Amino acid sequence: MAATQQDSAGTSARRALRVGVLGIGVSGARVARAMSTMPETELVAAGDTREKVQHDFNERYGTPVYGSAEELCADPNVEALWISTPNQFHAEHAILAAQHGKHIIIEKPIAISMAEAERMLDAVEANGVTMVCGHTQSYTPRARKVLAILRSGELGRLCAMNVWAYTDWMLRPRTAVDLDPAQGGGIPYRQAPHQVDTLRILGGGMVRSVRGMTGQWMPERTIPGYYSAYMEFEDGTPVTLLHNGYGFFNTAELAPWESERSGATPESRGAIRKGLRSGTWDEEAAKQERYLGGRRETEEADREGGERPWVPDDLGMLVVSCERGDIRYSPHGLFVYDEDGRREEPVTQRNITGHAELTELYNAVVLGQPVSHSGQWGAATLEVCLAIMESARERKEVYLRHQVPTPEHYV
Repeated sequence: MAATQQDSAGTSARRALRVGVLGIGVSGARVARAMSTMPETELVAAGDTREKVQHDFNERYGTPVYGSAEELCADPNVEALWISTPNQFHAEHAILAAQHGKHIIIEKPIAISMAEAERMLDAVEANGVTMVCGHTQSYTPRARKVLAILRSGELGRLCAMNVWAYTDWMLRPRTAVDLDPAQGGGIPYRQAPHQVDTLRILGGGMVRSVRGMTGQWMPERTIPGYYSAYMEFEDGTPVTLLHNGYGFFNTAELAPWESERSGATPESRGAIRKGLRSGTWDEEAAKQERYLGGRRETEEADREGGERPWVPDDLGMLVVSCERGDIRYSPHGLFVYDEDGRREEPVTQRNITGHAELTELYNAVVLGQPVSHSGQWGAATLEVCLAIMESARERKEVYLRHQVPTPEHYV
């Protein structure tokens, strides 16, 4: 039976939502940790094709772990699924979940084509379930605080946004699927949703057109590791965005309040690059360290929840420009620049992977509240990401047709 929250008097309050995790990779392990600590959710099952992962997950959480999506979806105790399987399976697994009456959180990107996304939306509607498009940087407390300032009007109207990220994404351990663009591999599929989703939330959602370029510069990685783009919203607001994942320069170096994390120095990144070139880097062992029970996963679990200053991550450095000032992220919140100078607006809420998405699904399913990151929203973000790639191939501006506005209720 599902767990039940208790109010201060010890009486029965709202019930918890019974959730399963499909795909226990790096992300799935993080989400399972978050889910197991939330009173709003009860982790009741999981699914993965790898026997060792099934065993390790069952040992840690004591839940059934199924070897297929079909078996997990057939479990009557599961009300909702967090789907963190590889990108090429998002549509298949979301449709399967909807057909079994399961509510859904689907990781970014929602799918790898607009046709797939449309089939997912049809399945959700036909089966009367709720879908949340999650795991993007637009959920973070800092992004929400920026939106609150923009809506307050204290800095006047939004005039422009710029975001750029330099990371080591291409040097992180990858599977064969990760390295296949036809299956949703590469920076434009895997990382553009973070930037695009955040910019759409802040800019009102309605992107008019995109002009972009991608770059594939590393022979050892058969996927694009770079993109840059110019987006224009319907109201004329201009936006530039960029992600370079080749790992020479890292945007974290621009945060003088904290050195680079996890030993990811320019020298260590160079050693991985040389190992890829010579074939001497044990990529599979490095990947295993990030899975459930691996060294890196355990270290991350130990750090989680601690108070640490913000440093640029996969979103990168975001600058929001208004008529009477600018906004950017700061160590402990936001820097706001206006006619009186610069001040730091604190953001005290911690950002724990999965909490915001799970809360949004819980509020929708249990409390009947509207969804902000709906299937339509996720499809609109995907449309922008696909437009960057289409523009790069055809060297032209791409006009969009599936955009939806930022919900007024989103805070």
